[in-house]
Amino acid sequence: MSGPRYNEFIQAQKVRVIDENGENLGVMYTREAFEQAQGVGLDLVEISPNADPPVAKFLDIGRFKYEAQKKAAEQRKKQKTQEIKEIKMRPNIDDHDYDTKMKKVFEFLEEGDKVKVTMRFRGREMAHGELGMAVLRRVQEQTAEMAKVEAHPRMEGRQMLMVLAPK
Repeated sequence: MSGPRYNEFIQAQKVRVIDENGENLGVMYTREAFEQAQGVGLDLVEISPNADPPVAKFLDIGRFKYEAQKKAAEQRKKQKTQEIKEIKMRPNIDDHDYDTKMKKVFEFLEEGDKVKVTMRFRGREMAHGELGMAVLRRVQEQTAEMAKVEAHPRMEGRQMLMVLAPK
C-alpha cells in the first residue's frame, strides 16, 4: 500500500483525532475514531504516524491522494537539472571568435548551467601555456559578476580546463 494508512489499516490502538474542520478532538481509540469518521462520510487518515500517539484526521482519502500526487508533480516540474556545457577554444583565438564563444558562455550561465571552458593546445602551442592561461583569465574576468570559478585552470594532457558555475 502506498501513501498514508487509513481506516482499518491504521495499526495503533489509540490516535489523536482532528476532525474535518481542523478541530482537535483529543486522543481516542482507533475503532471509535473510525466509526466517527464514517458517520461524517469521510475516511480516518493517519497524518503523522511517528507521533505519540499517531495523529489521524477525517479526510476523503481519494482527494487526499490526488492532491498529494498533484503536489509531487508540481515539485518535479519546478526542479531544474544543472547541466555542464562545454566551450572549446584555442590559445591563439581571434577577437571575433572569442566574442562569439563568450556570448554562448553568458547564455549558458544565464540558463543556470555550469560551463567547462576547454583550451586545446596543438603541436608547438604546448610550449606556450601562458597564452592559453591569458585567454582563460580573460574569460574569468569577463564572467566575474555572474559566475564563480568552480575549478581553476589546470592542465590535463594537451588541454587546459576551467569550470564556471552561475552565482
